[in-house]
Amino acid sequence: MHTGVIALLGSGETAPGMTKVHRALLARNPSGVAINLDTPYGFQENVPQMTQKLVDYFDVSLHRPLQPVSFRNFDAASPIERTIAKQRVREADYVFSGPGSPTYALKQWGPLNLIDDLAEVLDHDGVLCFSSAATLTLGAFTAPIYEIYKVGDDPHWLEGLNLTGRIGLDCVIIPHFDNHEGSNYDTRFCYLGERRLELLEAQLPDAVATLGVDEHTALLLDLVNDEARVVGRGNAYWRHHGTVVTLSPSAPTPLATLRSFVPSRSSEPLSKNLPSSDSLPFDDLVALAGSGSTEAIARLARLAEGASSNGVDVAQLIANVLATRDVARTTKQFELADRLRDALTSAGVVIADAPSGTSWVIATS
Repeated sequence: MHTGVIALLGSGETAPGMTKVHRALLARNPSGVAINLDTPYGFQENVPQMTQKLVDYFDVSLHRPLQPVSFRNFDAASPIERTIAKQRVREADYVFSGPGSPTYALKQWGPLNLIDDLAEVLDHDGVLCFSSAATLTLGAFTAPIYEIYKVGDDPHWLEGLNLTGRIGLDCVIIPHFDNHEGSNYDTRFCYLGERRLELLEAQLPDAVATLGVDEHTALLLDLVNDEARVVGRGNAYWRHHGTVVTLSPSAPTPLATLRSFVPSRSSEPLSKNLPSSDSLPFDDLVALAGSGSTEAIARLARLAEGASSNGVDVAQLIANVLATRDVARTTKQFELADRLRDALTSAGVVIADAPSGTSWVIATS
């Protein structure tokens, strides 16, 4: 049974009232791991500063550590780095992602197949807390806000991650729904304005609705109770072919109510809740350690960062890591080669390099 929560923030993570939302969601698992996924702003020059601002906010205002998970560019990342990012998302209890560009985030998350990892967080009662740009990516389609609002592209959609489709909500998500920064011109609906939003909605398949969330407002999709709850100053809205359902903080709304306004489509199940390989029996871990097992190698590589792992003394697994290290050395990726050696050393594997090749033994206590 899926027991997690999808929290959709209609504006920034530090907007008034959102601190209480974070605290309540973090309290679901007081000892859980909270991470920040930096991808939406990964193209910017000030990535470290933006990440540190979030880390400081969690530390000072929420009294919880926030672990940075950096995945800035799919093409620039090695297979091991991609796998490490996916592992860290899957294992987190609280995943936050927020400001930046939804277009850029989708370009990185799509080929990474991040949706399966996000779904697994929900499978183990975790929380996905997305705000602003990141929120836009979770629907069936994503509006490229900057390209339309600033560059002048015709209104169009990009394919979204469609995490909402996996819980039976076929929709697009529009944060900043009640924005009024334009003063004398319409900047509602995440700066699109009503005219452009209507043009976009006309392009949607018949079974896809629009889910809007006001600023300073969070919409919590509670999967165990199958209901939506609004927290904050404003409302959320479910729009479909001229019908608008307003979701207010006064009472939860059953998700079945929203589903009833659109043609029925079979929802996909969330990803199968597989156990972490940290807890797999010895024989199962051996099976994971087949040729080219980036999942197993990545888990070992994380030992260099202080992560825990069991069963790393599997002969085939060690052989795979050493083979990868040899390739890294040959191609002059010396930093990666050193990480892999350090990972094995941390796992209790003693390595000896010689002109005839590399040998290893398991250290005895």
